[in-house]
Amino acid sequence: MPTESLSAAQVQTRANVYFEGRCISHSLTLADGTRKSVGVVLAATLTFNTAAAEVMECVAGACEYRLTPEGPWQASGPGERFEVAANSRFDIRVADQYHYICHFA
Repeated sequence: MPTESLSAAQVQTRANVYFEGRCISHSLTLADGTRKSVGVVLAATLTFNTAAAEVMECVAGACEYRLTPEGPWQASGPGERFEVAANSRFDIRVADQYHYICHFA
């Protein structure tokens, strides 16, 4: 079951806008200091670079992702997660919309 809400969070009101508006998110910090971002990727194929390790959780929509340029595309839908190593990259392919929570390690 996908996460439906996050309680007691400080939300940055200015959006993070990437790839000419094809990915938009808001950064938030929970009361315990845990950092996350909540956003949506619109129809596109994009490559993200990571600094910290991430867990991408699908809350609505769907995507396909691959963790290496030569790797297989894998599907992710509501309630599913995939992990991305720190200081790496991943490709994401979205046909319609992919709503997510990014959990930073």
